[in-house]
Amino acid sequence: MKDYRILISDDDETLCYLLKEELINEGYIVDVVYDGKEAIELLKKRYYDILLLDLEMREVHGEKVLSYVKDNHPTLQVIVLTAKSDVRTAIDCIKQGAYDFITKPYEFGQLCVTIERALEHKDLLIKNKILSSKINQTPPNTIIGESESIKNVIRLAERAAKSESNILLEGETGTGKELFAEFIHKNSNRANKPFVAINCASLPDQLIESELFGYEKGAFTDAKTSKQGLVEIANGGTLFLDEIGELSLSLQPKLLRFLENGDFRRIGGVSTLSSDVRVIGATNKNLMEESEKKNFRRDLLFRLNVITLTIPPLRERNGDILLLAEYFLQKKSPVRSLKKLSPEAKHDLGRYNYPGNVRELEHIIERSIIFSEGDTIHSRDLNVPKEYFDTSLPAIEEGDVLTMEEIEKIHIKKALDRHEWNRENTARALDISQKTLYSKIIKYNLK
Repeated sequence: MKDYRILISDDDETLCYLLKEELINEGYIVDVVYDGKEAIELLKKRYYDILLLDLEMREVHGEKVLSYVKDNHPTLQVIVLTAKSDVRTAIDCIKQGAYDFITKPYEFGQLCVTIERALEHKDLLIKNKILSSKINQTPPNTIIGESESIKNVIRLAERAAKSESNILLEGETGTGKELFAEFIHKNSNRANKPFVAINCASLPDQLIESELFGYEKGAFTDAKTSKQGLVEIANGGTLFLDEIGELSLSLQPKLLRFLENGDFRRIGGVSTLSSDVRVIGATNKNLMEESEKKNFRRDLLFRLNVITLTIPPLRERNGDILLLAEYFLQKKSPVRSLKKLSPEAKHDLGRYNYPGNVRELEHIIERSIIFSEGDTIHSRDLNVPKEYFDTSLPAIEEGDVLTMEEIEKIHIKKALDRHEWNRENTARALDISQKTLYSKIIKYNLK
């Protein structure tokens, strides 16, 4: 099924009946109205991808319908159905914003091709809108990690993606919640539809509401034209609400209403519109505690956290640190002068606790590439605060010579961290018995 919605507006009832049947057989969802006034009224209530518009209709002319669409639904693609004698008028309609025109009597195959091209054009418009709304954001990365904690979250995310339920992603700042949101979208049945993100902490209330739900022309001083909200742009796809715990109490009821039935109103509008989106929220707060403090509505929380995934902090993914560091080195280094980490730098990266998580590691590597000399990054180039080092591992200065016991202690600690302190797996990786491993843990006072 194509799952695209088409509205036919034509006063020829026989043509409308036949056309509707043919389009339904092609997998489209189709509604029919017989005059321009009905078309405008229906467009106020329902979302459509394509409008097949006859020009000569009773009460309201097709050109007035086109003008309404241009002002209120800029991504809706209008294909004009016209008699050969009205071709000049149809061309004028294209200048006013219609996608194309088809003369009657038409070939159904030709109409289908035009519809497919119009849908491609619409998708391109939406992608451009999404791109412009995310122009200052960091491009999405790949989920990197071999630790059991991150692999477990990935497995849960893959299963959650196949559902239609709303999802809440919990985790500290910088753990990669948006990355997981995109991963869920790409592995869902909505993957070929838009993924739209908004940071609820980055905009004031008025702007967040207008970004989410759009506004009508004249709703406020600068509203020269109507604007579609992100919930409309994301129709059929996924809406990611980052830092949702920062959403004000005045906006939370409006979001709750949308989550309950998909209905919303633009700012300044009187008509109720609807959109089918899957919502993924993300927060670094404990929303249950926030609800007890009356900072977050409990009914909204229960609508959001049908499925909850907790993204582990980087300090609990010790075995992934060097994997991520190498990934960022390749990503951030100039193509012809790829830098490498010295053994001491690798050691210090493993000792650091990363209060800013993966995002902080990325910034550390990027900064080190800029300020290091030559093709090697040394410990001094990392420039990380010493108070966040794991003191159970010894410091290593450039050029130091370690004893065999110090090397063994570091190696065993790394292996334990990599295998989430699972002694059976760690002992197998080190090729020693669990009894020997346990004695080494006691000897070196590893924690």
